[in-house]
Amino acid sequence: MSDNTVQLPFRQRPAACADTILRRCQPGSVGSLYIHIPFCSHKCHYCDFYSLVDNQGRFETFTTRLIRELNALSPAAGPLRTLFVGGGTPTLLPTPCWERLLACLHDCFQISAETEFSVECNPETADPALFGVLVAGGVNRMSLGAQSFHRRHLATLDRVHRPESLPRALELARQAGIGRRSIDLIYAIPGQTLEEWRTDLQQAIDLGTDHLSCYNLTYEPRTALTARLERGLITPTEEELEVAMFELAGAFLQDAGFVRYEVSNYARPGQECRHNLAYWRQEQWLAAGPSASGHAGGFRWKNTPHLETYLSHEADGFSPVIDVEAPDEARALRERIMTGLRLREGLNSAELCAHIERTCPGRSVDFVSCATRLRARGWLVEDESVIRLSAGGILFADGAASELMLSLI
Repeated sequence: MSDNTVQLPFRQRPAACADTILRRCQPGSVGSLYIHIPFCSHKCHYCDFYSLVDNQGRFETFTTRLIRELNALSPAAGPLRTLFVGGGTPTLLPTPCWERLLACLHDCFQISAETEFSVECNPETADPALFGVLVAGGVNRMSLGAQSFHRRHLATLDRVHRPESLPRALELARQAGIGRRSIDLIYAIPGQTLEEWRTDLQQAIDLGTDHLSCYNLTYEPRTALTARLERGLITPTEEELEVAMFELAGAFLQDAGFVRYEVSNYARPGQECRHNLAYWRQEQWLAAGPSASGHAGGFRWKNTPHLETYLSHEADGFSPVIDVEAPDEARALRERIMTGLRLREGLNSAELCAHIERTCPGRSVDFVSCATRLRARGWLVEDESVIRLSAGGILFADGAASELMLSLI
């Protein structure tokens, strides 16, 4: 977090911090909404997202609380361009709860046929009745967490679904009328070979998906997978093989007609995830549900990642917030560089230098000098005033972004 971060201990100040933030925003100005459903049937060993197995039957209570929050947030929203429900496993929420949630969304927000409405799904929770309800409620895009098509790699990740459940889930989604379908895959799983990774990519393509997210396995703190690593129970993939897997994905998917529009995301032309593009382009979005993060009016904030606190907080419907980053032009500029450089569309150097001069007078010269060095190193290319990562520089995206950001300090 930046030096401008304001720590808000929610137990001492559970007043509507999000309310205070949104009062600073122009009403009807936010075009995206993220909803976090924290429930899972099982906690996967690599996952560090906020999720939990609910043994207390709180689906209905949660839905009622979420609806209150959505009502509270809605005045800040304009017509929604994107709406994304993630988790957790959103499709674990019972169908009657989904019916209530969808009715609320249409009552409180402007959702049209042009709204990209995505829902994440675990393959084992695919249900034709639920999918029918989702489609009737405007859902037109589904993201399925496959991770791998190999049983032993699913076992390493401690995933509970079977490889054969993914084709079934995708077919049910297609039959229900969900026209856009995405698959998440993980590579560099301990013991995974390059050929097995090629097979995963081929199977995903053969299933007719139009979008793929390919992430290298990361060992996040305080996860069961990291604990196994520290105990010597698993051996991480060697860096050389991990790089080969990354490069294979780029070449293989390009040959199959996919475009790498972000470092880890591939889509057939026109099928990019517009909600994620809103994040990477530093647009505004609202956040609902425990642990959901929002960005509006220059503020960034995060709802409490604690279900009990979220459920018990009654003030005006807003969630308690655990931290807030106040508007900071220098931070926003650095974030624009960090995320924009990951995109195939790159950064407009003229616009960026003008922004730098407004925010950090005199530093545009340092930025241009740094970009020149990175081009000489082969990490960046510039074409018609657009700076983007080179084919080889994609491997060094984080390093390139760090050096450009440091040039402004």
